[in-house]
Amino acid sequence: MTAPYTPTFSRNDQSHVAQWFWTVDRGLLSAALALMGLGVALSFASSPAAILADESITDPFHYSWRMMAFAGMGLTVMLATSLMSPRGVRRVAVLALFSAIIVMAALPFIGDTVKGAARWVNLGPFSLQPSEFAKPGLIVFAAWMFAEAQKGQGVPGVTIAFGFYALTVCLLLIQPDIGQTLLITTTFMAVFFMAGVPFKWMAVLASAGMAGLVSLYFVFGHMRDRLSRFTSPETTDTHQIDSASEAIRAGGLVGRGIGEGVMKRRVPDLHTDFIYSVGAEEFGLVLSLIMIGLYAFIVVRGMRRAMKLTDPFEQTAAAGLFMLIGLQACINVAVNLNLIPTKGMTLPFISYGGSSMLAMCVTMGFALALTRRRPGAYEPGASLPGSRRRLL
Repeated sequence: MTAPYTPTFSRNDQSHVAQWFWTVDRGLLSAALALMGLGVALSFASSPAAILADESITDPFHYSWRMMAFAGMGLTVMLATSLMSPRGVRRVAVLALFSAIIVMAALPFIGDTVKGAARWVNLGPFSLQPSEFAKPGLIVFAAWMFAEAQKGQGVPGVTIAFGFYALTVCLLLIQPDIGQTLLITTTFMAVFFMAGVPFKWMAVLASAGMAGLVSLYFVFGHMRDRLSRFTSPETTDTHQIDSASEAIRAGGLVGRGIGEGVMKRRVPDLHTDFIYSVGAEEFGLVLSLIMIGLYAFIVVRGMRRAMKLTDPFEQTAAAGLFMLIGLQACINVAVNLNLIPTKGMTLPFISYGGSSMLAMCVTMGFALALTRRRPGAYEPGASLPGSRRRLL
């Protein structure tokens, strides 16, 4: 007789890895892995066209091999961070935030300037974008500070959180990076709201945010140019977004077929900011809906699990991290569909880029670690929306 199949890890196995396997949300993990797999697959579709912009590259799958390496490193980082305890997540997030701030402060002196922005540090074969790692670090750190403020033990958590938020935003504007600034601001305010801030404070902050947005319009010329191209496309060059939109329309329902896309040869940054249009042209609306569905699954399932956590820090930190992933995906897709001005934002887990891939894997790893089923982490009826604590 054939021996019955037994799972890799028994529920009686008390090893750290076995406990992780039975407590981590395998649905969320599977969705993230599926997106990473799609990213690697689409890199093979985009790499031959992407190398045309760089005559020094001869291997048509240069970006594909690098994407596979980034995905492998990212998977290792995601699994390693998902093994952490909430305290471990907090420590690593604070370290990531502080390190990113230090490197961002040094970018005007040591950074590489690309397209008028100094956002990267050249490390030989790899370029590091520290702002990518500042995002999850700031979200977790802010959630921690807000949770400490709720305890009423004299810790000025709100002041500290806003101080580091302001510092991070200032460093981003120096680069300049308006897209990341808007993303971090939106997610930070969402975490602040979920921590229990009264609605009147949110109205004040929303007004301040609108005033800041208007100020950015007058301060940064490239922001005015992008908004002008979006609102008056007939008066300026819109080749990039027009080519991306045409590629999406040409894909139809099921796409042109693997390797049959032609518009990708006309789309600048097709393997990074506009990878969505590459996938839509070759695989059609079907693949587009699958990608959007996977992001929606991660956000909805992740937020539901986060809202059931009993600890205020774990709840707001996990919810903020899932929201960060969802908002970044929404911005990238909206740009590709010409619904908003271009932002230079990557598509999480799918766009080519080592910093983006590793940072998104850190973000997902943090979220998986915080939502693991630990003793006392979830209590029936606890942390419901109607029982929000007041922060101020």
